[in-house]
Amino acid sequence: MFKSNKRNGVSLNRCKIHLKTGDKVKVLSGKDKGKEGKVLAVSPKEGKVIVEGINIVSKHVKPRRAGQEGGIFKTEGALYACKLQLVCSHCGKPTRIAHKILEDGKKKRSCKKCGEVL
Repeated sequence: MFKSNKRNGVSLNRCKIHLKTGDKVKVLSGKDKGKEGKVLAVSPKEGKVIVEGINIVSKHVKPRRAGQEGGIFKTEGALYACKLQLVCSHCGKPTRIAHKILEDGKKKRSCKKCGEVL
């Protein structure tokens, strides 16, 4: 569900993020397809997510202070959130997210497959 806006001649494609920091996710497409990891950071403005151990990229770092090491470091790169699917903590299967309203009126995320609140 992309919302296309144009601001100053630049189109901004935004996607609703269905993941939160700390969620366990599975990669649906790309070079790391099938791998699982934990969400480290979420960027709703860009529609991207950083996942632990997924999409490893080489980063060239220049030393900024005296005594600091420079070189080529391996780090996690950002992925689009639409390429990821939440793994249910109860049934262990990748699933879409449903929303349930509890008895006390709070809205919680739940698993589409087993129905448990996440």
